[in-house]
Amino acid sequence: MRLNYHLHLRAKTDKIDLNKVKREGAEMTASEIEALGGYYGATPKPADFEAFWQARMAEADAVPLDYTVSQAKEVPSWDGCDFLDLWFTGMAGAHIYAKYLRPHSDKPVPLVLQFHGYPGASRSFAEQASFAGMGMALIAMDCPGQAGYSVDAGGFLGTTVSGHIVAGLDGPAEGMYYVRLHQDIRILCRIVRQLQEIDLRRVFVNGGSQGGGLGLACCALNPDLINRAAILYPFLSDFKLVWDLGADEIAYEGIRYYARWFDADEHQQDRWFRQLGYIDSKNFATLVQCPVLFGTGLEDVICPPQTQCAVYNNLHCEKKRYLFPGYGHEEIAEFDDMLLDFFCKEEAVL
Repeated sequence: MRLNYHLHLRAKTDKIDLNKVKREGAEMTASEIEALGGYYGATPKPADFEAFWQARMAEADAVPLDYTVSQAKEVPSWDGCDFLDLWFTGMAGAHIYAKYLRPHSDKPVPLVLQFHGYPGASRSFAEQASFAGMGMALIAMDCPGQAGYSVDAGGFLGTTVSGHIVAGLDGPAEGMYYVRLHQDIRILCRIVRQLQEIDLRRVFVNGGSQGGGLGLACCALNPDLINRAAILYPFLSDFKLVWDLGADEIAYEGIRYYARWFDADEHQQDRWFRQLGYIDSKNFATLVQCPVLFGTGLEDVICPPQTQCAVYNNLHCEKKRYLFPGYGHEEIAEFDDMLLDFFCKEEAVL
């Protein structure tokens, strides 16, 4: 059952009795974050997690590459940069769109894979152009069925009301929305390898909220491609703790909807939390190998900082986290500026 006021957590090792963790709505402090240093998450990690994703990546790799790159319809290209539309065929025949910004260069350039928040779409060409100004190409994919141009193939079993977290939750795990989305991203990564203008030694990930969750999974599932990642307040993180904190609202409202309408007596809760474990960011974190720059707003009520701790603590790669008092789930300019050194230097600067 969910807890009403405070949550007592015990570390995975059962050696650290953590202090009371505030519910959403109150800013956490750096010392409270530090106290969660031994917390690795409440959502179960399926025993076959790695085997499951190896099989899903094999399915995505079996999809024949079918893509086009053409002049963007929304804006013209400029003297120093091409603004392009990239369309490709994803899983189940989905028609997937991404913006592609390619600076003019006589040699291969670094690439940023940019993932957007939930529910939304890739930002405008003009807003993304800052990366091109730093000499980097950028690809920003629209997640199907959200607010961009990508077309969702559908076919999810069970309810599709109240968010993509629960889409497909009534069927087998491989039929869930985010499973298919990670497969689409795998296909995009295969396309990246075909682009001769890209320096494949320097392919980066950048994303906040949903984009942070997708970015972590991209790193975990494509470790030989992604060189470093900037992750800001990741969504899709520690679903069970979100439920226990009563934070299953706004972006996470699908959990509350599903529980209330389809499992009011909680007799199926173990099943669906285990299934959500296949798409939980904290479970992907264990597989990330590249350096990670991580940011958390201490007033975040959308993606609670406690859930972000589970993600960060499960990262076993080179990493550094920055805490931002006074910031919630919003643009954090200071974190954006950190990308200058992190992405632009030959080696990652943390």
